[in-house]
Amino acid sequence: MRHRSDERPEEPRDHAGELAIEAPGAEEVSVLPWPLLLGDRLQRRMEESERYPWLVLATVLFGLFTVGFTITILAVSIPTIAEDLDSTSTTLTWVITGPLLAFGVVGPAAGRAADLWGQKRVFIIGLIGSAVFAVGVAAAWSAGSLIAFRVLSSAAGAAAGPASMALIHRVFPRERRVQAMGYWSLVMAGGPVLGVVAGGPVVEQIGWRWIFAIQAPLTMAGVGVAALLLPAGRRADVRGRFDALGAVLLATGATSLLLGLNRGPEWGWSSPGVLGALALSPMAFALFVAWEGRTDHPLIRLDYLRRRNFAAPVATQFFTNFAYMGGFILTPLLLSDVFGYGPARIGLLSISRPLSFAIVAPIAGYLAVRVGERSAGVSGAIAVTLSMLALARVDAGSSDLVVVGSLALSGIGLGAASPSMAATIANAVDDEDLGVAGAAQQLITQVGVVAGIQLMQTVQVSREASAGLVPSYQHAYLLGAAVSAVGIVAAAYVRSGKRQKPARRATAAPEPAPSPVSTR
Repeated sequence: MRHRSDERPEEPRDHAGELAIEAPGAEEVSVLPWPLLLGDRLQRRMEESERYPWLVLATVLFGLFTVGFTITILAVSIPTIAEDLDSTSTTLTWVITGPLLAFGVVGPAAGRAADLWGQKRVFIIGLIGSAVFAVGVAAAWSAGSLIAFRVLSSAAGAAAGPASMALIHRVFPRERRVQAMGYWSLVMAGGPVLGVVAGGPVVEQIGWRWIFAIQAPLTMAGVGVAALLLPAGRRADVRGRFDALGAVLLATGATSLLLGLNRGPEWGWSSPGVLGALALSPMAFALFVAWEGRTDHPLIRLDYLRRRNFAAPVATQFFTNFAYMGGFILTPLLLSDVFGYGPARIGLLSISRPLSFAIVAPIAGYLAVRVGERSAGVSGAIAVTLSMLALARVDAGSSDLVVVGSLALSGIGLGAASPSMAATIANAVDDEDLGVAGAAQQLITQVGVVAGIQLMQTVQVSREASAGLVPSYQHAYLLGAAVSAVGIVAAAYVRSGKRQKPARRATAAPEPAPSPVSTR
């Protein structure tokens, strides 16, 4: 029986209103067949709605939040978990470190897979994997099983990140992407930070196992909504096979670098393990670059690195996240060691940073349409730098208001810069590379996060004996300020796209096609 075949559109359209030219075999088959039973007519009607891009955005962000907020939620509860599993706090630090490493390393391969095989498919598979492994975390019987399931769950969740960015960019026209990225940045950066702040009270009230027992059905609910609402993966071009060797080389280089930075303070910077990891990283990256220049189907097109609107915003994300997350992890230690505050008061003061980020990021997405991506990026990097300088002046006599204001300034800065930088990167690449472009940004940002956390803490620890407790923290914040200042320079190289002016035409008039954004 084929009486329903005429209900399928013959020419696929993207949701910016443009026709998409399909290569043979490019149409993605839905991962779960049951949403089709709910009716193709319902899906097509939603896709034709002006609100459809925002429905896609909400669906994607819900899925991302369910897999992202647990990355750091156990950070303040490691001693409790170690006692529960008859392990040590040192061993259980890998519950935090492992997911952070996996989240950065898996991204590029997942991003390229999404470009080749469909963003919706990879996004849903990532959510399903995260839910399945969350059940394993809830049932963990030892430290080893807990770490393994957390790493696997985070790796699956990391696969959803680049696919989610590509899905959002597909349904929003270029000049509106920065607005959507305001909300995307809020969830991607705010979820893990919220986990740090809320982790202690949540674990105290319901226990750490129940967090993941609840995460699994929430994530599966996100799978159901995603299968129903997200657009089927129709791509303009299919550019060849998956670059497995490139993925292995890039993962080796990134893992070695992140591992060396992470273990340096614990094992010692001169230890064989750390030196070996830091030596292996540039070798693997060099081999990756050499291979990508030779293969016909590169994981990441190297010519993108020569585009100022790709390289400059990626660098800005690295430098600002270095200071942002380094300062975020360092400040609770400052409040404990210098001020003698307990966990409850520290959490109350620290929430000013994610709260300011949550308020500013969506607003900044709208403002960037008017003032330009470069202005938003530069002002955001300046704010992060000023926040580090303000924290460097904090001592035992400083008021809580000074601490709260400094942390809030940091959240305002990253919230202002991130949406514009993410949208600029997307607009600088070809549409068929949206997934891998988002993954490259995710990887570089994660390297900046880990580097900031480890190097700023290393400066504080190494300077404490010779300079004193308070100056050691001040020196660490000054390092963050110096690195973030480089982000100001990087953001200044971004070339803003066409700014949107207040519309004066009738609402019924069609919008003109957006002019191409210069990427050179």
